[in-house]
Amino acid sequence: MKVLVIGGGAREHALCRSLSLDPDVTALHCAPGNAGIGEVAELHGVDALDGRAVADLAVELAADLVVVGPEAPLVAGVADAVRERGIPVFGPSARAAELEGSKAFAKDVMAAAGVPTARSYVCTTPEEIDYALDAFGAPYVVKDDGLAAGKGVVVTEDVAAARAHALSCDRVVIEEFLDGPEVSLFAVTDGETVVPLQPAQDFKRAHDGDAGPNTGGMGAYSPLPWADPKLVDEVLQTVLQPTVDELRRRGTPFSGLLYAGLAITSRGIRVIEFNARFGDPETQVVLARLKTPLSGLLHAAATGTLAAVPPLRWRDGAAVTVVIASHNYPGTPRTGDPIEGLAEVAEQDAPDAYVLHAGTRRDASGAVLSAGGRVLSVTATGADLATARERAYRAVGRISLDGSHHRTDIAAKAAAGE
Repeated sequence: MKVLVIGGGAREHALCRSLSLDPDVTALHCAPGNAGIGEVAELHGVDALDGRAVADLAVELAADLVVVGPEAPLVAGVADAVRERGIPVFGPSARAAELEGSKAFAKDVMAAAGVPTARSYVCTTPEEIDYALDAFGAPYVVKDDGLAAGKGVVVTEDVAAARAHALSCDRVVIEEFLDGPEVSLFAVTDGETVVPLQPAQDFKRAHDGDAGPNTGGMGAYSPLPWADPKLVDEVLQTVLQPTVDELRRRGTPFSGLLYAGLAITSRGIRVIEFNARFGDPETQVVLARLKTPLSGLLHAAATGTLAAVPPLRWRDGAAVTVVIASHNYPGTPRTGDPIEGLAEVAEQDAPDAYVLHAGTRRDASGAVLSAGGRVLSVTATGADLATARERAYRAVGRISLDGSHHRTDIAAKAAAGE
């Protein structure tokens, strides 16, 4: 089949990489893509947020499947525009994508579906904000109601900082703090059938030891050796399936990728957030382990035939990804710096380790330059987490980007059995 992927980050590079290795994919296109994606797919300079332009491109290419990667195009209705042209698309409608686009909407759906989550208040005035902060106490959890590229959440012991963030948002969700480790679990769904993938854990803080500000994610690993083997089944029954059933009941069926961010608390599983797309950087490690060809799975979700898909197959072993970020990220990043060492990784570390591009572009001479906050996701596989981690960091060490930073502790505790 001919596949068009929409987006230009490391998540889309991971999707394109898997699709490029899929024997059923005869042509692979991406809009707008990046320097790395251009090595495995034909790039098109189309605005990912322009539904009509994306749909026109899909028709022009005679695409058999369109995969919408990022959240902003989904909330903007890009999947709807493609569906209206009769082309199968992997990604929810704008109305269903409100599950990520609005924290308040997600809380309402969870309440109706009986999905366990943190107690919360939706606030729009200073008085409501003060009441909610006082009701829950420290640590304070304050979430911008809208899309914020993974950086709209503040968790702090400082009530002044919590209040300042809340006041900077038009509408804000303030909720109780959830203790326990966090898990990301993706599920592919066609609006009825739900097929969970393998769980992963990501690292949201900018610096080692979970210090510094929240980011879009600085690394991830899978599988989770410390997790209960029954975790995926439990989340499917108590979180994923009830949510999909509730959205269908409301007349806004959700098809595409449903992402549950979970806290494994002392009182059981609680949903921290839902996303309406593959998470970044967890996608990088989950797809590294998926053995089932990706195109057939996504096409089945897009065409309502997921129930007929055989059980997913997974590679043995583990995967780790480490994000290399540009100077000053997650603040305003410095861009335009040359990236060295990519060829060395390809020559010396492949296929066990490889580089997925996030914020990159090529200059007129063909050199790869930084073009965003998170620049690269260096991903590696191995027989176990310790091996995958060692390979990932060896490859990271070959890469040079002036002023860049990365965490040195991705998967360290899990690899050590802690």
